[in-house]
Amino acid sequence: MEKTLQQTDWTQVAEIEIVYKTKVKPSNRPRITGSKDIYPLLLSIWDMNLIELQEQFIVLLLNRNNRVLGVYKASTGGITGTVADPRLILAAALKAGAASIILSHNHPSSSVAPSRADEQLTQKIKMAASYHDISVLDHIIVTTEGYYSFAEEGLL
Repeated sequence: MEKTLQQTDWTQVAEIEIVYKTKVKPSNRPRITGSKDIYPLLLSIWDMNLIELQEQFIVLLLNRNNRVLGVYKASTGGITGTVADPRLILAAALKAGAASIILSHNHPSSSVAPSRADEQLTQKIKMAASYHDISVLDHIIVTTEGYYSFAEEGLL
């Protein structure tokens, strides 16, 4: 019995293109120096109609000077959770050429205390990002009345 290899038509495969386009000059991008800069920036981009209703996960993509290259809205979930896929987060960071990222999500309950799942996801993303020389600078839990910073609390 002889097997015949089928010829592949390489013109029938998807083309991958990596593009980062911006109309914002580097000097006009917000610069992050700490969690006190992050919280108001996140509130300004958060969907305030959902902040106390549905959990969302948003990632800030930063350059080497800690200026925001872009915002990646990774997921919107339900009342008690959302799924943030580390592969998609890292794909966005790599596409933007980010040197670091800041993770964030809200708690509709208005509790800023991180869950064990929050801590595990943070460590998983931090480890995966490190393989690409991308730093996770912080993970902020956002509520309308305040925030929790993993970096400030020594959890990074």
